[in-house]
Amino acid sequence: MARHSGPGGSGESVARLSPLQAFRAEHSRGFYVISCAWVGILAVIGLYLVGFGGYLVHLGGSPYYVLFGLVMLAAAVFYFGRPTLSLLCVVGAALLTVPWAFWECGANYWALFPRLLMPFGLAVVALFLYSPAAAPRMPASWRKAATCGGWVGLVLCVLGFGRGFMNVPIITPDAKQLADYKLPTPEALKAAGENVSDWTAWGRTNHGTRYAPFQQINRDNVKDLKLAWQAHTGDLGPGVRQDTPLQIGDTVFDCTPNDIIVAMDADTGKIRWRYNTVSTTAAPWQRCRGLAYYEVPAAVQEAAQQTGDSQAPRTNDADEALAPPAACRRRLINTTIDARLIELDADTGKPCATFGQQGVVDLTQGMGRVPSGFYFQTAAPTVARGQVIIGGWVMDNMMRGEPSGVIRAFDAVTGKLTWAWDMGHPDWTGAPPPGEHYTRGTPNMWTSAAYDDKLGLVYVPLGNDTPDYNTINRKRVSHLFNSSIVALDIKTGKPRWKFQTVHKDVWDYDLPSQPALVDVPDGKGGTIPAVIQTTKRGQIFFLNRATGEPITKVEEKPVATAKGELPGEELSPTQPYSVGMPTIGADHLTEKFMWGATMLDQLLCRIQFHKVYYTGDFTPASLRPSIEQPGNIGGLNWGSVSYDPVNHLAMMNDIRVPSLFFQVPRDKFTGVLLHGHFPNPFTDAGHGPAPQYGTPYGMITEFWLSVIGAPCVQPPYGTITAVNMDTHKIAWQVQGGTVEKMGPFGIPSHLPMTMGMPTYAGTMTTAGGLVFFSGNQDFYLRAYDGANGKLLWQYALPIGSSATPMSYVSPKTGRQYILVSVGGMNHNGPTGDLMMAFALPEKDSKAASTPSPASAPGEKTSSETTSQPS
Repeated sequence: MARHSGPGGSGESVARLSPLQAFRAEHSRGFYVISCAWVGILAVIGLYLVGFGGYLVHLGGSPYYVLFGLVMLAAAVFYFGRPTLSLLCVVGAALLTVPWAFWECGANYWALFPRLLMPFGLAVVALFLYSPAAAPRMPASWRKAATCGGWVGLVLCVLGFGRGFMNVPIITPDAKQLADYKLPTPEALKAAGENVSDWTAWGRTNHGTRYAPFQQINRDNVKDLKLAWQAHTGDLGPGVRQDTPLQIGDTVFDCTPNDIIVAMDADTGKIRWRYNTVSTTAAPWQRCRGLAYYEVPAAVQEAAQQTGDSQAPRTNDADEALAPPAACRRRLINTTIDARLIELDADTGKPCATFGQQGVVDLTQGMGRVPSGFYFQTAAPTVARGQVIIGGWVMDNMMRGEPSGVIRAFDAVTGKLTWAWDMGHPDWTGAPPPGEHYTRGTPNMWTSAAYDDKLGLVYVPLGNDTPDYNTINRKRVSHLFNSSIVALDIKTGKPRWKFQTVHKDVWDYDLPSQPALVDVPDGKGGTIPAVIQTTKRGQIFFLNRATGEPITKVEEKPVATAKGELPGEELSPTQPYSVGMPTIGADHLTEKFMWGATMLDQLLCRIQFHKVYYTGDFTPASLRPSIEQPGNIGGLNWGSVSYDPVNHLAMMNDIRVPSLFFQVPRDKFTGVLLHGHFPNPFTDAGHGPAPQYGTPYGMITEFWLSVIGAPCVQPPYGTITAVNMDTHKIAWQVQGGTVEKMGPFGIPSHLPMTMGMPTYAGTMTTAGGLVFFSGNQDFYLRAYDGANGKLLWQYALPIGSSATPMSYVSPKTGRQYILVSVGGMNHNGPTGDLMMAFALPEKDSKAASTPSPASAPGEKTSSETTSQPS
């Protein structure tokens, strides 16, 4: 309530009051307190923006923040004495921010979010406070207009904020693409070679396309998908579940992070047998991404029974019995986190007596010294022409001369080494000579290979000679093969061709994904055998898989280097760019690309951008903090692609979080670790700070995050993308999930805003016109329309999933299932041991049932048996 002075001296006394005293005299105590808080907020914001904004200008950045801060300070100063002028300052600053924001970033909603939301929020508060603040000095009409303006502004802010919850695609297909999209006929599936019902390899087949040729679940009825069954694998130990199960006949087979192998009924999830390999590792990298499967030809099985020898078994805590030689016609193959190759009878879960030493091959043979945790396998092996092809994971960035990246093939029946490709000793065709070992420190394959039986070629994606971030003392042969896809002859293991995606890699841009083998029209009525190789750089290389020649244009482009920063470092002046294909993410960064949830944290990211070293693509790690964009997790990572062979669409998911990294002289490395509170390199598996022994430097690498724990670059941070392999353009692209389970300072926001978060694992595509994906940070399994990316269905999982879904049709019930491993999201939330299967209600399954492709010849179903408990 206003206080009115009476006649005489009291009015004269009020007139001599300061603006603050007069305001207090004219208004209630409650409104005075609110006004003081408002002025304090304006002053703090103003001082913050003037201080840090001035520093940004000093660094060569935008003057907007310091100007906005000065206006906020003026608004604070004027509020008590001249509230109208204060209001004009706040509202005017908000309105003038609009053209500046659109000039900086166009109509990109998430880029506009921190630029506009806070200024307009301040303007709305100022408009609502004006009416009581200006009384009784200003006309009622002015005060009423301000209040109306406040309501209009509030509605605009709510609508603007609400836009963040809408599923608005990033890229939409044009009319021609939509018109050309079609669902396959059985004849089309057969012509595309998709006529096998079982999911027998990590990528469904050795072509690695993750395509389920089933149409019972389709775009029309996916909305009715329900949880059909769930099962617990029993592994609650350390590690991350990233497994895609196999399905053969009426049984689903899976592995867990600590290599417990489980067989489940395909219709109920009931555990048929469980086998514990008793695998341990000193590395904090417990994973099993998948198993392999081999069905032994009858003639080979008989020969093995006659010649197979039986050596002393390697026992575990269950002292398991071995499968007799007459068994093991159908075999599961597992590579373990302690570098063993194990074969089990798929029917009983017992080790195959004729394989290796009672079912086990020691993969450290021929490797020389292998400290625990420095070499093992996490990816699924590849079975080709009766051979098991394996690579190996190494502890990144610990030292020069870590265990070899040798690629080996073992006989799938006996476990004997059939060939080995050691790039350091190309003349060796098998085991090293006595007293020797495979060449240490060569590029390794830590993902899975693909295989083309017609061409007789195994496609091997390679990483780097670790340490990844430094070429000092790196082998010359490593420079030839690092970050390359190599085609090996299945008979000899000799290279037929190679294609390098990064020269002299010092960015950890190893090839993380299984190649996808596809056939595309050649424009002359025939087809070209092609391979799609995705990369952490966001580049997609599209090659003729018979010759290794690019199908689409690849250019060598000059890139910036840091000559002189690290004496002895070798960097390539050019790098290959797949200019004929779209790049996913990998935007060139500028100050305008910096982001924050508000303009306050956005300003700090702008400052940091100017303080770190960045020259664009391939900025190398120097002695000062540098930006690696894309970061060392991608780009496109190990989830690989799924492929629709009828519409020639490659589906992929990406991560868009740059890294900050720098080299530290050896004598200062320990001090930098302790002072910077960085994690212990040996507990982070070499994916964070690492010593790089054998070079003069240690190195620091971490995600580039703001003070609130969000990436410093604007969203999206992950997408689902469909690339048309005929036009070589993006068909559609949508955000990868919401921020529901994430938020500032790691506190879940519970707001399903469609920002697009980093994605893990990969997509699975079906003949029903659907794309399934579960590797979201918000714990949902989702189904997208394969034609346009529209979200058709989602299911809230109890915890996150870091695995690629798969699908099968039960030979018993005819129901199609969508199956996904639910064991927790990497870097976010709790973990577990769930396997969850989804299907249409039984009556709908029968109504929608279509004949599934024929089963593989000689297929058998598993019997209900129990192996030793884990």
